Amino acid sequence: MQKQADETGIGVEMIERLNLHDQVANRIRDMIIEGILEPGARIDEGELAAKFGVSRTPFREALRTLAAEGLVVSQRSRGSIVRKLTAEEVRGTLEFLAYIEKLAGRLVCERASDEEVAELLALHAEMLGYWKARERLTYFKLNQEFHTRVSRYSGNAALAETQTNLQARLKRIRFMGNRGLEVWDDAVAEHEEMAAALKARDGERLGAVMERHLTNSWLRVRDRL
Repeated sequence: MQKQADETGIGVEMIERLNLHDQVANRIRDMIIEGILEPGARIDEGELAAKFGVSRTPFREALRTLAAEGLVVSQRSRGSIVRKLTAEEVRGTLEFLAYIEKLAGRLVCERASDEEVAELLALHAEMLGYWKARERLTYFKLNQEFHTRVSRYSGNAALAETQTNLQARLKRIRFMGNRGLEVWDDAVAEHEEMAAALKARDGERLGAVMERHLTNSWLRVRDRL
């Protein structure tokens, strides 16, 4: 992607004309995760479409994708706005996600192939590299992918679909949870435990660590809501 500076001097990525709505969705999603577009903020279609160098059609397709993920809502009087979750909604979703990922951890150790386990461990190692470099957004995306693949490789399609949907709603919240370095380090330590349990194919241990990880996510974000 090419970059140009907007009137604020901030670099703006110009969207390539291949799979436009996916690329636009990725860019807006990152802006939501990083807090550039805050919860409750109206998304200015005209301004952002112009900055990205795209027409309204792929931009609106991107908004529909993000609405399906639970990141954006459409209001008749205001257009599209960034979804704002209440503390109770966040807590309830994290509790449910913790329960699902506990099961995913147990099942993935039973059902995943050796190649899939190796893939998860390689992804974990890549995450550690970005953690050491303190590249938080890239680490976060790989972290989300790790959890998604654990659920996918559990061999339970209903579980994987539910996990994906719930995780999508919490992207901004989960990103907030690793803002402080000490808190981020604690989360990485939990991922180290996950990797060790996965390597040993200890499903009960992996499930317990993943449940604790999600429970701790609530403790990391509750004061920020």
